[in-house]
Amino acid sequence: MHCVFHPKTFHSEQTFCQLILRKELQYEHFPEAWHTQSIIKNKHIAEVFHLNNCDNASWSYSLLPSVLIIPRTGQSLNSSYQSCSQHEHRHSNTPEVLAGAELAPAQCLWTTEASRSVQLRMDELCPEQPITVHQMFTNSVQKYGKLTALASKRGNKWEKVTFSEYYHLSRMAAKGFLKLGLEQFHSVAILGFNSAEWFIAAVGTVFAGGIMAGIYTTNSPDACLYVAKDSRANVIVVENQKQLDKILQVKDKLPHLKAIVQYSGSLKEKLPNFYSWEEFMGLGLEVSDQELDEVISSQKANQCCVLIYTSGTTGSPKGVMLSHDNITWTAHHASRAGDMQPAEIRQESLVSYLPLSHIAAQIYDLWTGIQWGEQVSFAQPDALKGSLVDTLREVTPTAHMGVPRVWEKIMEKIKEGISRCGYMKRKLVTWAMSVSLEANQRLTKYKSFLFTLADSLVLQKLRAELGISNCVKFFSGAAPIGNETLQFFLGLNIRLYEAYGMSESSGPHFMSGPKVYRFSSCGKVVPGCRYKLVNVDADGIGEVCFWGRNVFMGFLNLEDKTKEALDEDGWLRSGDLGKVDEDGFLYITGRIKELIITAGGENVAPLSIEDAVKQELPIISNAMLIGDKRKFLSMLLTLKCTINPETTEPTDILSLEAVEFCQRLGSQSTKVSGIIGGKDKIVYQSIEEGIARVNSKATSNAQRIQKWTILGKDFSIVGGELGPTMKLRRPVTTSRLAVSLLKILLLFWPIIL
Repeated sequence: MHCVFHPKTFHSEQTFCQLILRKELQYEHFPEAWHTQSIIKNKHIAEVFHLNNCDNASWSYSLLPSVLIIPRTGQSLNSSYQSCSQHEHRHSNTPEVLAGAELAPAQCLWTTEASRSVQLRMDELCPEQPITVHQMFTNSVQKYGKLTALASKRGNKWEKVTFSEYYHLSRMAAKGFLKLGLEQFHSVAILGFNSAEWFIAAVGTVFAGGIMAGIYTTNSPDACLYVAKDSRANVIVVENQKQLDKILQVKDKLPHLKAIVQYSGSLKEKLPNFYSWEEFMGLGLEVSDQELDEVISSQKANQCCVLIYTSGTTGSPKGVMLSHDNITWTAHHASRAGDMQPAEIRQESLVSYLPLSHIAAQIYDLWTGIQWGEQVSFAQPDALKGSLVDTLREVTPTAHMGVPRVWEKIMEKIKEGISRCGYMKRKLVTWAMSVSLEANQRLTKYKSFLFTLADSLVLQKLRAELGISNCVKFFSGAAPIGNETLQFFLGLNIRLYEAYGMSESSGPHFMSGPKVYRFSSCGKVVPGCRYKLVNVDADGIGEVCFWGRNVFMGFLNLEDKTKEALDEDGWLRSGDLGKVDEDGFLYITGRIKELIITAGGENVAPLSIEDAVKQELPIISNAMLIGDKRKFLSMLLTLKCTINPETTEPTDILSLEAVEFCQRLGSQSTKVSGIIGGKDKIVYQSIEEGIARVNSKATSNAQRIQKWTILGKDFSIVGGELGPTMKLRRPVTTSRLAVSLLKILLLFWPIIL
C-alpha cells in the first residue's frame, strides 16, 4: 500500500526544507527525525513509514509535485501496485493501479449504476491526488477570483461575471436544486444553447450532488424523453419556450421529474413547479450554507457527476458516466497538452458556441475554463447560421475550436469572398496563400522573407476579418478532418491542431498543439495517458485502445455495452483504426464499424476514399461509400448548396463555389435540380472523370468506385443524416436512403435520382 500526501496538507513550508527527490519527482524520502513530529496534519494519512536517513537538499516549496507517493521501506514503486481488474488478470502492458486519497470504496474499474463508485487508473504516469469539481473550482477562485470568467452579450452590452461571482452563483443554483428536491445521483437535464445560465446550472448540479446531463437542442421530444428518463431527471432546465414545448409533450412520462426551470425569456403560463431563472435562483435563499456544505463534503472524486449522451449514430444514445476525477484530471492535462496557458501567465479567451451536450465543447469550454481561469464569451444562438464571425470579431479570442464541418463551412465562405474580389486582389491572395502553405509544410522554425511579406500584407488582414487576429491556437475535434481543409488553413497561416478521443475518454486522449504537430496527425498521447494498438495488420494499422484517468466509469444501465467497450483489464476499445509513426504521432485511418467488407472479403476503409473524392471535386458536399457484402463499391454524392438561415435545411440553390465550378466547365447550372436527372451532362462527365482519378490511385480493384449517384438534397442535421457535431450517421442514412441504395445496386453506371 501507499500513502498519498498533498503538499498543502502539511503544516508549513519548513516541512519540505530537507528532501531527497528522485529525478522523476515521483516520490520523496523523509528524514527520520520527522516521523514522530506533529507537523503532519493530514487526517487521511494512516501511518508514516520508517525510512532511512537521507542527505540534505534544499528545494523550493513551489517546485514540489502535487502529490507525494511514499513507498514502504524496501519496496520499489513498481512492487506495490494494486490491481483493480475484476478478474485479477495481469498483463505486462497493463498499468496497475495505486491507491488514491479522498475516494469512496470501490471494487472495480467500471460500473453501470450511477450511485456506485469506481477504482481510478492511478499509476506512476498519473499519480496526482484526485479532486472533486468543487475542489477544482475553489482552487481556481483563490487564484483567479477577480478575473472575468463568463461574458454574455445582452443587447449591445457585454455583461461579465468574475470567477468569484461565478462560484457564488453556482452555489445559489445548487441550493435551488436542493430546494426543488434534487436527489443524489439523479440528474438535472439541461436543454438549451450555450449561456452563462447553462454553465451555472451545470456546476450547481454537481455541487448539489446531482448528475449533469446535457440534451442537444436539435433533439425531438422523444429524444429529450429518452435522456431525461434514462438519467432519472429530477429537474429539467430549458432555454426558452421552443425547448419547453418539447418537454411539455413528454413530461407526464417522466416519473422522477419534480420541476422545470426556464432561463431565457418569460414563462408564457405559470404552472405548478415551473420557474423562471430568477425565481429558481431565489429558492437558494431558503437553503443554508451548512446544508450545501455537507452535501459538497460528502462527494468523492470517484463518483459520477456528469452524463454525456452519445449522438446515437449506431442506435439509441448511451449515457457515458464521468466521475469528478474524469473531469478534473482531463481538464488539467488535456489543456496542458494543447498548450493552453493558466491565467497566471496569460488569460486565455475563447468563444463558446458548439453543443455543450457534446464532450468536446463541454471539456474545452466549461471545465477547462474553470481549471485554467479562462474567459469564456458566449456566441449568439444563431452562431452557426452566420453570426459566429461577428462574435469572434468582438471577442478576438486567443484560442478557438471547431468541428471539421464548421472549418469546412468557414473555408467555403472564405473562398466565396475571394472569388468576389477583383482580378489583382484575387491573384495577390492566391499568391500569399501558396507561399504560406509551402512555408508551413516545411515545418521549419525560420520563415522566408516572402512568407513574412505575404503574411503581413495579406494574411493578417484576412484573419482579422474573421476575428481571429489574436488567436494562436486552433483546434479541431469530434470527427476526422480532411487534408484539403487542413491545407487551406495552412495557406492562411493557421495550423489546425487535431484532438482525438471520445466521450468515453472524457474528450481528448491524443492532442496536437504548437509544440506537438504533424500534418494530418492527431498528435501524441496526452501526458499521463497510455495507448496500445491491437490486432495490428501488416501496415501497422490496429485498433486504438486507451488507458488513463480520463477513461469513463461505464455506460449507465448498459452492462453488455460497457463490457464491449472495456476489455477485461480495463482498456477502452475506441473502435477506431490507426497507426503510430516512429515519433509517436497517431494517424486515424478509419473506424471498425464503418469498415466495408466486400463480397470478396477485402476490407475497405471508406473515409480516405470519401475525402479523396471531395478533394478532387469541389462541387461535392458529402460523399458516402457503400458496398458491404457487395461485389463492388458504390457512392452516394450530394452537391454544395446554400442553407436556409431559418430552418438550417439545405436548399435547391447551388453554393457560389459550386456555381463557379460549373462555370469553369462551361455549365450554366445554378440549382441542384438543374443537374440531377441527367440534365447537365457536362457536370456528370466532370464527376465521372474525378472519380476516375480517385480510382487510379486505388491500391486494388476492390477499392475502386464502380457506381455513383447524385442525391437531390444535401445531408443535414435536420434531415437526420448528420449528428449534432455534423458527423455522418451512416446506419441512419443507409436506412433512410434504402430506395436509393436499391437503385444503385440494380442499375449500371451513374445512377440519377
